[in-house]
Parts: sequence; C-alpha cells; structure tokens
Amino acid sequence: MDLQKFFSPRSAALVGATEDLRKFGGRCLNRLLNFGYTGTVYPVNPKYQELFGHSCYASVGALPETPDHVGIVVPAEQVLGVLEQCAARGVPFATVYTSGFRETGTQRGIELQDAITALARRGPTRIMGPNCNGFVSFVHGFCLTSTATLAGPRKAAGNVGIIAQSGGLGQINVMLRAQELGLGVSHQVSCGNQADLDALDFAEFMVADPHTDVILMALESITDGGKLERVARYAAEQEKPIVMLKLGRTSAGQRLAASHTGAVTGSDSVHSAAFKQYGVIRVNDCSELNLMAMLLRRRRWSQGRRAAAVSASGGHAVLIADLGEQLRIEWPHFGVRTEQRLNELLPAFGTPNNPTDLTTASTGNAVKFGAALTAIAEDEAVDFMIPIFTVNTEAEIRAGVDMINATSKPAAMLWTGRCNNNPEFTPPLLAAEGIPVFRDALQCLNVISTSMDYAEFLRASKDAGAPQRPQGADAGRVRALLSQHHERVLGEHASRALLAAYGFDSICGGLAGNAEEAVTLAASCGYPVVLKIASDDIPHKTEAGGVKLALCDVGAVRDAYRDIMKAAVAYNAKARIDGVLVQPMAPAGIELILGVSRDATFGPVVAVGLGGIHVEVLHDVAHRIAPIDARQALSMLKELRAFPLLEGVRGAAPRDIAAVVETIVRLSWFAHDLAGEIAELDLNPLLVLQAGQGVRMLDGLIVR
Repeated sequence: MDLQKFFSPRSAALVGATEDLRKFGGRCLNRLLNFGYTGTVYPVNPKYQELFGHSCYASVGALPETPDHVGIVVPAEQVLGVLEQCAARGVPFATVYTSGFRETGTQRGIELQDAITALARRGPTRIMGPNCNGFVSFVHGFCLTSTATLAGPRKAAGNVGIIAQSGGLGQINVMLRAQELGLGVSHQVSCGNQADLDALDFAEFMVADPHTDVILMALESITDGGKLERVARYAAEQEKPIVMLKLGRTSAGQRLAASHTGAVTGSDSVHSAAFKQYGVIRVNDCSELNLMAMLLRRRRWSQGRRAAAVSASGGHAVLIADLGEQLRIEWPHFGVRTEQRLNELLPAFGTPNNPTDLTTASTGNAVKFGAALTAIAEDEAVDFMIPIFTVNTEAEIRAGVDMINATSKPAAMLWTGRCNNNPEFTPPLLAAEGIPVFRDALQCLNVISTSMDYAEFLRASKDAGAPQRPQGADAGRVRALLSQHHERVLGEHASRALLAAYGFDSICGGLAGNAEEAVTLAASCGYPVVLKIASDDIPHKTEAGGVKLALCDVGAVRDAYRDIMKAAVAYNAKARIDGVLVQPMAPAGIELILGVSRDATFGPVVAVGLGGIHVEVLHDVAHRIAPIDARQALSMLKELRAFPLLEGVRGAAPRDIAAVVETIVRLSWFAHDLAGEIAELDLNPLLVLQAGQGVRMLDGLIVR
C-alpha cells in the first residue's frame, strides 16, 4: 500500500472545522494552518463561510477538488455519511477522530465501526481510526491532529518513526519526550481503533520510507500475527529495527485496553515469543522506546559482545564493568599494540585495563583522551566503544564525539554530568547531531546489550533459510486417522497413532483388552513394563489410579490390569474405556513437556518446558510460533532455566539435546500442517535420555 498521499497530500480537508479552540475541530485546524503545510487546506462545516481566512465548504461533495486526505470530526452517527461522500469523490485517505465506536463495548458502537470497515473494504477510501488523535509528518510538514505538543516553531525532522494507538501516550510520552532528548521524529501516528488501516500498515510504510531508520511502536493490540511476521521480516531485511511497547500485559491492563480502543490484547507470553522470533525488540516503558532509538537510529551493528569503556573516573569504570557483565557484555583484554599505546598515555600508576581508567591525568587534556579512544577503537578485540564523561570540558567531550563519528564500530556515550566551560553544550545538543548519548549507566548498557542481541538476530536471519518440513511428515495420513475419531479429546492411544503417522518415533507395546493380552504384550516388550488406562474420558491417568509402574512378572501384570480397571470405574463410572496400554518401563531421564496451543492472533504456538508437575509450579516454559527450524528450537531450550540439566550437571551425563530439538521441530510442523484440525496437544512428559539414546514420549493428549 502506498501511503505517500496519507502523509504528504497535495490538498487536505477537515470536516467539522471551527475557529473555536475549545473544540477538537478548532485545535486540529489551528495546528494544521500553523505547522507550515504548503498544500491547500479546505475547512468543511455548513455553519461557516470562512474560517481563519480560508473559504469554508458545506460538505466534501461541495469541495472544488478531490483532496488527498480528509479529517473527520463529527458525531459518531454522522461519520459513515461523511465517509460515503469521501468514497464518492474518490478521496484516497480519511482520518476519523470521533469516538463512540467499538471501544464503547455497545452493540451500536460495534455496528458503526463494522460499517466503517466495510466501506473501506469496498474502496477507494482507506481509513485511519476511529477514536484516534491523528498524525504528524515532520518530513513533509503536514499534520492532522489536535496535540498541544506542536505549539511553537516546527521541530526539525529526524529519522525516528513513532506509531501508537493512543494519542496522548504516542504524542506526549514518546514523541514529545523524544524531542526533549534531542531525537528528531520523521512521522508520528496515533491510529486508535484500527477499523481499517492498522499500526502494521504504518510500520510497513516507515520501513520503506528513506527518512525513517527506526520504528517505535506502542500498541494495545496486534490484530494479525501473520502480518506482523511479514512486516518484521521486511524490517530485518532493511536492517531497520522495530521497537515495541506492547500494552495490556496484565489482566488489569487488558480490561483497560478493551475500553480504550476496543482492543483484544492476547496472551502476553505468546506476544513476547513472537517478538523474539521475528526480531522485534520489546521494551517495558515509553522512556525505553526513546533510549533504544537513541542508539539504533544510527544502524551500526556490533559484530560481537566485546565492548570497551574509557573513563577518567575509576568508580565509573568499576560500575560499568559490573553492570556490563550482568548484561552479558564482555570486556576483552586489549592487544599488545593497544596496551603499548595506552601505556604511553597513562601515568605510572595507571594500567591499561578494560574498562579503562585514564585517571585524573587525562582531565582537561582532550588530546590525551582522544588518543586513548582512537587506540582502543582500532583494537580488533573490541566490537563496541563506550566513552564515559562526568564533568568535562567541551573539548574533551568533543573528542568522544569525534571518535564516535570516525570509527566504523558502533559506539555510545555515557555522560553523567555536565560541560564545565559551556553550559549551553548539553546532551540533547549532541543527540540532535546524531550522537547516542546516555545519562545513566544501567540504561546505557541495557540499550547496548539489546542492540547486540539485535545484531545477532540480523546475522542469524541472513544465514537461515525458511524452515523445512521434516521427512516423513504426512499430514494427509493424520487427517485420514482423525476422520475415524469423533471425540473432541483424544487419549494417549489415539494420540500416539496420529503422531506416529506424522513420523514421530513410536515405542513397543500396545492396547490390551484383557489381562491375558496384557501379559502377552508385556512379554513382547520385555520386563519391566508399565500399564496405563486407555480412555479418552480419563485424560489424567495418575489421578484416577490408572497407572502401574515397574511391573516385573506375569502375576504383577495380571494384578495391575485388574486394579487399573477397577480404579477407572470407581473414578468415572461413565467413562468409555478402550483397554489398558502396555509399554516398556522407561529408564531414568529428564522430563520435559512439549505442547501446542492455538493463539487468536498468531495461530499455532509450540511450547517446551520442564515436565511433569514442575511446569505448573515453576512456569519454566518457552514459546515459538509454528513452524520453526532447529536453530529456533535450540534457542527455546536455552531460554529454560532448566537447560543446564540437559547439558549435565554435578557429574550427570548430558542428555540427547539433538533428539529434543528434532522432536520440537517436528511438533511445530505438526501444529502448522494441522492448524485447522488440532486445538491443543500435550506430550507430558517427554523423557530425554542420555546423549545418543533419543527421547521417549511417555504420555500424550490431543484436543480436536
């Protein structure tokens, strides 16, 4: 979609315009006329002949030409009629500010918004809103918004794009604060209820926009997970970071989001997994959005996690060292040549450590400070540079600026104090010049570490192709088997058959209809064996007394069969019982849980966590959107706090991680290929044996 006329129209109209600045239509018209827009402005209001010296028209139909963009500020019941006039005139874009739609939760509000969506689908008019506060394009000198943040001279355009559903949050907490920090904004959008054009449409435009290098988003809802994936992958190809503040993380936030923009926020853990998978950087607050933009807008990517910091304050060097290590930033030893150059600059009591304390001998000596920075920046062991200043002269700080501009490596300045010989020389001034400058050590290092994560994602995404379906994955065979079942919940026996049809490893054993069949199956498997009740009506076998372990002889198998059947009837007298499963007793191993669920936004999601009862207690679970490849599956495992157990701890043998990875990948494709048939799937537990011995699916459950 080409949104150029949305942000840079040749002419624009405002329906509901007025000179009364107490009203939205008055403030919106006033902002537009005073923003420096060079196109033609058409106020529309049948009550007036002229507004602010501009001819005023009775309707969109009465305009002397078709405007490229129409803003609409009329009561909710009148909005559709104005939009119909826009469509009849062939207006390409309209912004509806009016509230009273889906966010009200009323049947009438929902109907009115659905009518807007239907009109937009028919074309030719595409619509932003309703219930929004408009947008600003500093690049094109055009705005249709009421925000007071535009008062005074127009700010210079920059390369930071901002997208929010909320007007106040997007235009004040993000845009205004960004400009106060010295960041320049290219475009800002507050898109409200997203009845037609949504935040991702604007994100896609900004990725393509040559004036925008980083996109900040603050959203209550993402309506289309597939669209997010497409836009995020496009952004990664262009190396333009998307930084996301996803609201509605808690139940309280979700309730408020529903009443604010009518948003359905979805599962927060799944959103986090999707962002990680697609390379979207998630933050927790508006200030973090701007701090990330401070560095990422330069689009210089670290080749590793090795950083060097240089300060005249020993305390700052120690603080940076501690915080950096906690954030997985490495402090490498310098090469011999670098140490020699630093020794020439340091006093006798100084040492060329990293982080480097230049000592007070460098204070007031911009030449010495600059020489040290240059020497370290040229070291091959360093991926990222961090010059640190407290209260310094302008010349010293300029030495840091010169290094940041001269080096090809990414760099960020930590400036905790002020300039002691020029009070007008401030951090926002440097930020306006394009220098990443931070005031607090933890914020600075957190941004740097996150930028390193993003650089790793870019490198990995360039090396990785599209996920490939595993061999033997036959969805047709699974569907054929599914057609033979009419139950919604499929127990272990039926679930195993479906998984085997898709290429999952099966184990010895079978279904016994009586005690003697159980004995025969046990003999074929080899003792010891396990007996388990087989009933779709008894999904939790252990609770029903339906499991007997470590049975070592014929008598034990016969007794176990009778005890299990008796316990099952006592647990649920109406349960349909298929028989008893007989399987070999598994050796000791690490228990994981693998699962599939269906998310309303992203579709099939695969999960892995520490299995058995631990998953409910520890909540040590990682998610990804299906399908995934082996690299992503391994990344899931490494997110688990329990991952060291798989590697082997305190003398324990390492587990078969490769087999777990293959199982996760196959399960993700099972979820993807059968997304229309399968709602949930649990493999709990999945037993991970020693390296080279594979995995065992000890239980399984599928929900249609």
